[in-house]
Amino acid sequence: MDDPRWVAVDHYVDDLLALRQPEAEEILRASDAAGLPAINVAANQGRLLELFARAIQARRVLEIGTLGGYSTWWLASALPHDGTLVTLEFDPHHCAVARANLDRAGVGHLVQIIPGPGATSLARLIENSSPPFDLVFIDADKESYAQYFTLVMELVHSGSVIVADNVVRNGAVALDAADDPRVEGVRRFLAAVAQDDRVRATAVQTVGAKGYDGFAYLVVA
Repeated sequence: MDDPRWVAVDHYVDDLLALRQPEAEEILRASDAAGLPAINVAANQGRLLELFARAIQARRVLEIGTLGGYSTWWLASALPHDGTLVTLEFDPHHCAVARANLDRAGVGHLVQIIPGPGATSLARLIENSSPPFDLVFIDADKESYAQYFTLVMELVHSGSVIVADNVVRNGAVALDAADDPRVEGVRRFLAAVAQDDRVRATAVQTVGAKGYDGFAYLVVA
């Protein structure tokens, strides 16, 4: 369900606002050369993540799903010189590529990459009494979103923002006939959010160069 107009508008905005930053483009090139899948956010979505972080003056950011570090770079770009970004990645090859990418892009000193299963890493952060995070970006295996949400709620504070990507799934999230574990995972996540009075939330549909999808935006009460 792609429309060439969506792509054209994304490219128009990218060019007009100079969103294709050299450091970020190099991360994409290096990730492609290393064989990583091209499932990163679009440039305008990366800028949106940066703006989310800047709007709340985030000092500590948590990301679940590093891939090659493209979205990580955008988030790190919003941090002060003494800020911290912790990013969790299951695949060791992705971790190595992201580490090299972020160091080369000049933000590596702000970023800690934790390898291993996301839920395990989150549980370890909780056990180690990690300071709370101001912004959390969830962009990993959709089947685990509900579990990630439960754990993340132990790592945030009042006013923290949680953004979860890919929650519309080309509209499948609203179709009863959808038979996809990723869609079911998103539904479990949204149901958990709806039942949790510690957050206020919405979900927004998006279209663009990455197709038809959307994100959830939560603020912790």
